[in-house]
Amino acid sequence: MRPLITIFLLFSTLALHADRPNILWFVIDDMSADFSCYGETLIKTPAVDQLAKEGTRFTRAYATSPVCSTFRSSLITGMYQTSIGVHNHRSGRRNSQIELPEEVRPIPEILQEAGYWTCNGSGLKDRDFKYNKVSKQRLGKTDYNFEWNQSMYNSHDWEGRKGDQPFFMQVQLNGGKLRGASQAHYDRFDKVVQKEMGKITPPSKVSLPPYYPKEEIMQKDWSTYLDTVRITDLHVGKVIERLKKEGLLKNTLIAFFTDHGISHARGKQFLYDEGTHIPLIVRGPGVQRAATRTDLVTHIDVAALSLAAAGIPIPAIMEGNDILSPTYTHKPTVYGARDRCGEAVDHIRSVRSDSYLYIRNFLPERPHLAPSDYKDSKLIVQRLRKLHAEKKLPKLAEKLLFSPTRSPEELYLYKKDRWQVTNLASNPKHLKALINHRNQLEQWITETGDHGRESPEVYALEVQDELDGMKPSSARYKNFKGNAELYKKWDQEGR
Repeated sequence: MRPLITIFLLFSTLALHADRPNILWFVIDDMSADFSCYGETLIKTPAVDQLAKEGTRFTRAYATSPVCSTFRSSLITGMYQTSIGVHNHRSGRRNSQIELPEEVRPIPEILQEAGYWTCNGSGLKDRDFKYNKVSKQRLGKTDYNFEWNQSMYNSHDWEGRKGDQPFFMQVQLNGGKLRGASQAHYDRFDKVVQKEMGKITPPSKVSLPPYYPKEEIMQKDWSTYLDTVRITDLHVGKVIERLKKEGLLKNTLIAFFTDHGISHARGKQFLYDEGTHIPLIVRGPGVQRAATRTDLVTHIDVAALSLAAAGIPIPAIMEGNDILSPTYTHKPTVYGARDRCGEAVDHIRSVRSDSYLYIRNFLPERPHLAPSDYKDSKLIVQRLRKLHAEKKLPKLAEKLLFSPTRSPEELYLYKKDRWQVTNLASNPKHLKALINHRNQLEQWITETGDHGRESPEVYALEVQDELDGMKPSSARYKNFKGNAELYKKWDQEGR
C-alpha cells in the first residue's frame, strides 16, 4: 500500500502550485489555556493574543490524551493513540517495540514526500526549547511511542531548505516544564523571568482550582507556572517576528496548541478539563480572522487540517478531521483516554458532548493519587501528601485527591462546573444522560479498536526498559521499582 501512496504523492508534488503554504506548529509542553485571549487576567500574553486576533481561536479544543508521548504519537499520525496501540506513556522504546499499522504514516513523512522541507526545533537560531541562549541547535522533542525513521525530519530548522521550498516546522517549547518541580527550580526560573520580563507574578494574587489548598507552596507553584506562560509567549513572539523579517508570515499556516494541561495533581495524566482542555489557535492563508469557534475539536484534527492546507488528500483511515473545511460538520462528541504513565497503571476513558463530560474508571479500586515516581517527585504533590497525612486538607481536596477509591463512572455538566467537582453519575435527574454517554463510549471503544490494557508480560518489559535507563543506586530507581511491584500486587488481587 505504501508504494502506491508514494507514487501518488510524487505526482501530487508536480501538480501542486509553488505557493503552497508553509506549515508551522507551536507545540507547548504542560500548559492549559491560561492566556489572556482565553480569559487569564493576572498575566498578559500579547503574542498569542495577536495570533488569535489574526486567526481563529477554538475555545473547546481537547487533547485525546493528557500526557506527552501518547499525545505526540497521536498528533503526528492524526490517530487516536488507543487505535494504534501507542496509548501507554513512554512505551515501545527498547525491548518492547511498537510498529504502526501499515496504512498509518507520520505526517512529516507524507509532507516530505510531497516536497516539503520538514523540521523540528526551537524556531529561533540562538535559543533552544527552554529559551536558553545556545550556539548549536538540535532536533526538537518527538517522544513517539512507535518505531520511526529520523530521516523524516530534514533538519531542526527551515533555514536549510532550497529556495522557496515550502516547509513543515514544529516549534517545540518546554512550556510549563520550565518551572521545574522544586523550590530551587522556582528560584532559578524567577531570575530568568526578572531578566526577561522585569518582574515575577505575585504568588498571593493567583486563583487556584477549589480542590487545591490556598497556601504558600501551592500559590508559588501556580504563579511560577503563569510565568512560564509569559516566557512561552515571549518565545512565540520572537518566532513570529522572525517569520515577518524573512517574508514568510503571509504564506505560513500557524497552529498554536499545547500537548495537555498543567502538570498538577488533577491536571496532566487525567481527563478532567485541567488535564485535557488545551488552547488551539490557527492563523494563515484562508483562515478566518478574529474568529472564535465554540464547537468540540481535538488535537489530532491539526494533522488533518495541515495535510489539507498542503493540498494533500487526508488518508481515509485518519481519525482527525479537517476542521477548517467549508464542508466540515461539527463533532457531537470527542473522546479521551489515559493509560499507564511510567510505572503507574491506570485505565480511564471519557466522552465529552456539548453539555456533559462522562468518565469511566476501569480500575475504581485504586486511588486518584496512586503512587507515581514522576508525580511524587514534585514539590506540590509532596506538599499535598504531607497536608493529607497531617489532616490539614480541606474536605474537597480530601474527597477528590485522596479518596482511597473512585467512582466507576463520573458525569459532569462541565460548562457549568468548571473544575468538575460535582459528580452527577448517581443523580436520577441525569440518568438518561449517563446511559447515553456510557453507550457512546462503549461504541467508540469498539469501533476504533481500542487496544485496552497491556498484558502483565508487556508491563514487565516496559518497567524493565525504564529501570535500565536509571542508576540502580538512585532513589528514583528504588521508588520506581517499588511502585511497580505494588501495581503488580494490585493487579494480582484484581484491584
